[in-house]
Amino acid sequence: MHLYYAPASPFVRKVMVLLHEAGATDQVTLIPASGNPLDPGTMPLDRNPLGKIPALERDDGPALYDSRVICRYLDDRLGAGLYPAAPRLWEVLTLEATADGIADAAVLMRYEGFVRPEPFRSSDWMEGQWAKIDRALSTLEQRWLSHLNGPINMGQIALAAALGYLDFRHQSRPWRAGRPGLDDWASHFALRPSMMTTAPQG
Repeated sequence: MHLYYAPASPFVRKVMVLLHEAGATDQVTLIPASGNPLDPGTMPLDRNPLGKIPALERDDGPALYDSRVICRYLDDRLGAGLYPAAPRLWEVLTLEATADGIADAAVLMRYEGFVRPEPFRSSDWMEGQWAKIDRALSTLEQRWLSHLNGPINMGQIALAAALGYLDFRHQSRPWRAGRPGLDDWASHFALRPSMMTTAPQG
């Protein structure tokens, strides 16, 4: 299998953490790719027409995307057990979707601040994206801590990747303030070898 990736992407990191947790990094060859909505650069457009990463090229079918599809595929193929059976599955999928929403808003903020020409940047739009993140984090603090402290699953991995991206790209936003439970969980989860090995770069 070939994984198109960039080491700064929280969506790529989800996949990489899964591979490390499953002990299967040797089953995937990494192919660097970079670009943005204004310039696709070396994004694998022939593998993913949306021009996004990660994209997973496999021998037994068309390339897979986005990260949630790739993670479900790899979990099934590798028997990683990161998606439990229903009814617990629905909580894991909801947590993963929430984490991906946080990451998506954070990446869009990054694009707005560093890709869009300065005269066209919108601070209101940026704050609107941050409002989504802020609401989601507060909900996680209030309702999801017991789930976060359970057995490792893909929802937790996705959230850890999203929070790591906030630390990496949005250091000026103190997301931990007023969220001691989430802060403590993220700090401990970040010590997993799979997390330390996949720390974002770039």
